[in-house]
Amino acid sequence: MYDLASLADEHLAKARVEPHGRSAELIMHDGTLRQSVIALASGCALDEHNTPPAASLQVLRGRVRITAGEASEDLTSGRLARIPKIRHGLLALEDSVVLLTAVNP
Repeated sequence: MYDLASLADEHLAKARVEPHGRSAELIMHDGTLRQSVIALASGCALDEHNTPPAASLQVLRGRVRITAGEASEDLTSGRLARIPKIRHGLLALEDSVVLLTAVNP
């Protein structure tokens, strides 16, 4: 069992001192299911990358922007969104922690 609040604190503290402003941990790997906690310091980003067949992003803390082509969507703490089915990126609009859930065959 995982304490998401403690993991968020831990990884946000790490992200704030890392040169790239990021910290992440794969916390669940069960068959095709993977869940990761990702912390980003304000202004830091995950560059565009490919999308798994199915994925969602839940904001545990802060505010982030998902970008996909010309489109973007801002998400705040407590929000859950489906990851776009095209290449996408993630920008931290403030210190943020997200829970990424993905299914990979």
